Amino acid sequence: MKKLFAIAWKDAIVRFASSSELLFFIILPIFFTFLLAGGTPSGEEDNRIRLVVVDLADTSISREIFTELEKSTAVRPEYFPLEEAEEMFEARRASSLLIIPAGLDMESIQNGSAALEFRKQPNNLNATVAERAVETAIRRVSSSMGAATIALEEAKAQGTFESAEAEQAYFNESLELAQTLQADAPERVTVIEGSTPDQVEYDPRANSSAGQLITWVFIPLFGISALFAYERQQGTLRRILTTPTSKATYLLGTIAGQVFMALVQMSLLVLFGVFVMGLGWGRDLLALFVILLCAALAAGAIGTAMGTFVKTEGQASGLSIMAGMVMALLGGCWYPLELFPAAVQNIVKILPTTWAMQGLLDLVLRNGGLVEILPEAGVLLGFAAVFFGVGVMRFRYE
Repeated sequence: MKKLFAIAWKDAIVRFASSSELLFFIILPIFFTFLLAGGTPSGEEDNRIRLVVVDLADTSISREIFTELEKSTAVRPEYFPLEEAEEMFEARRASSLLIIPAGLDMESIQNGSAALEFRKQPNNLNATVAERAVETAIRRVSSSMGAATIALEEAKAQGTFESAEAEQAYFNESLELAQTLQADAPERVTVIEGSTPDQVEYDPRANSSAGQLITWVFIPLFGISALFAYERQQGTLRRILTTPTSKATYLLGTIAGQVFMALVQMSLLVLFGVFVMGLGWGRDLLALFVILLCAALAAGAIGTAMGTFVKTEGQASGLSIMAGMVMALLGGCWYPLELFPAAVQNIVKILPTTWAMQGLLDLVLRNGGLVEILPEAGVLLGFAAVFFGVGVMRFRYE
């Protein structure tokens, strides 16, 4: 045990001899996880198109139009001062702009002089959607106004008003009744959401967290090959011949140390996913530990086997980076595997990154547990056993 600890400690000192290693250990993984997740959206934010609204009237009618816009499932109205709204529109930071002019009230609507100003960017789909939403809101407001006006005209035809105040009061009551009836009207369309699951389960936060975790952990573990090449070039491996240390003990100590550092790195990335991205990594901690450990063992064993084929540290570094990037891409760490052709999905099952990614997604995306990740964990342990065996058989001190 002391030999294993001494070997692992020596490797940790060599790896973190330069402070730049922290850049690859935690800083870049977090940066790319955040970047590829699209700014870590929580999934609960309002995804409607923003509609910039300037209310110069500030009347009950203008507020009613805004209220109708808030009910829209397509746009999200936001009040802005006129100057700021025009500046945003000119800078193309707003796809559309609705200006409710001063003087928009009951009287202007009744005499037909009311008009709204709507501006939209050319060839902009969001602006077109916002235009439709504004038309719908105005139609809903004007329909109740129209009903109240018709009721007023009918009443005036019967000569029932003794004063202008009585006429206005009748109009207000008619308008209120029309708005109530409109609010209580049954929906014209009943929407039923299908329960068939989508074949492509894609959550940018989950895919980014799991995918970047695998990418940035597998590459350093493949880099064990560079560690062997470095020590072989420095002649330090030959010195082990003078000690009672077997090849298996040396390789086991090296892999154990690197796997421990990988688990620390993965734990930090998981904590980032939990507390910053709001992911449910912690639902089954035992299952999470099992799949992370198996993935790290598989990657470490592959790095050990690679180290027996390369001659120099440069070769090992280039090969480990290339292998890590290619395996991450084909294993679904950067894009959902379901987007690949069916033939490719079957071929990439020969890669450990594919099984590691699926195991992690079982936990964070599909709410799985220990039972669900056992097949992936078993395959990853198989990778570890095969490549560790190859590494032991081919390992040479010189």
